[in-house]
Amino acid sequence: MSRFWSPFVKDLVPYVPGEQPKLARLVKLNTNENPYGPSPKALEAMRGELNDNLRLYPDPNGDRLKQAVAEYYGVTPAQVFVGNGSDEVLAHIFHGLFQHDAPLLFPDISYSFYPVYCGLYGIAFEQVALDEQFQIRIEDYNKPNAGIIFPNPNAPTGCLMPLQAVEQLLQANRDSVVVVDEAYIDFGGETAISLVDRYDNLLVTQTLSKSRSLAGLRVGLAVGHPDLIEALERIKNSFNSYPLDRAAIVGAAAAFEDREYFEETCRKVIDSREVLVGQLQGKGFEVLPIAEWAGVSDGAKRVVQPEYNKAGDEVWFSVWSAKNQESAIVVVDDKTRKLKAVIKDKRLITPTGKFNVYNTTRDVY
Repeated sequence: MSRFWSPFVKDLVPYVPGEQPKLARLVKLNTNENPYGPSPKALEAMRGELNDNLRLYPDPNGDRLKQAVAEYYGVTPAQVFVGNGSDEVLAHIFHGLFQHDAPLLFPDISYSFYPVYCGLYGIAFEQVALDEQFQIRIEDYNKPNAGIIFPNPNAPTGCLMPLQAVEQLLQANRDSVVVVDEAYIDFGGETAISLVDRYDNLLVTQTLSKSRSLAGLRVGLAVGHPDLIEALERIKNSFNSYPLDRAAIVGAAAAFEDREYFEETCRKVIDSREVLVGQLQGKGFEVLPIAEWAGVSDGAKRVVQPEYNKAGDEVWFSVWSAKNQESAIVVVDDKTRKLKAVIKDKRLITPTGKFNVYNTTRDVY
């Protein structure tokens, strides 16, 4: 702490990002990065921007990317906002849309950056408890609020709220902004973007870090009513008019345009998940319905952080026992789709006892 700090800085509790080890040949599991690389068309588009034009500022509006997103989702560019990762987009949302007299509502088990934003911007909030099945109860949000935000699928529980339930929540909160944070929607679920033309209080955020394999590029977006988008643009242009560089704009646009590659890699991730679940069932694990990554718990209502990566011909999943506070690595052969090993404390083990496997994601965007 320094005497030069502004008074509020000492009370901030910053978010801790996932570690990025500087080691070669490392099977990295801690931040849910996609095991498959970006679209070749995205890489080609970015290479094309590495020329003398780098002396020029990028398009402050990111119009090419907005157009690509709009065409992909069947909306207008005026309904699209783009920023430097969905974390920046979310920061502008908290700053521009949630600073009101009533508390902001979000789940008690959710993306851990939400309370950090509230602390940064002085936003009162209430964390609403999930039910015993880790689900959001819509009726619990029928109270005065400054807005509602939740990930869908939720992170880190991974439970998916069906689109019909999202619409019910919107109908019950017509005077509040409802933000659906869809970092993992492409791995199992239906986007709420199809509802933005009917609900002027809906804002949907997404990231290109997960399903489009561009975590290193830092690109996020929001889709909603033009009035909500205008608020975000006003915040952005009072903070940083050029959040996306030239390569990021064209690379992200090309990633949206390359639907075939996107669908192929999503299917590979989903297939690997299903293989893991099947093999766990064969080993005596109890498996619940899954719409996202598989996490393991012994039934205790605790947050579970699953992790995933691929090395050579092996797919590695990190699983966790919440009750015993023990983790293990599950290794699946990517070619034969068979369980190769379970490793605990650097030793090969055979899992014993009953475990619940439920849908969950890691809360790093």
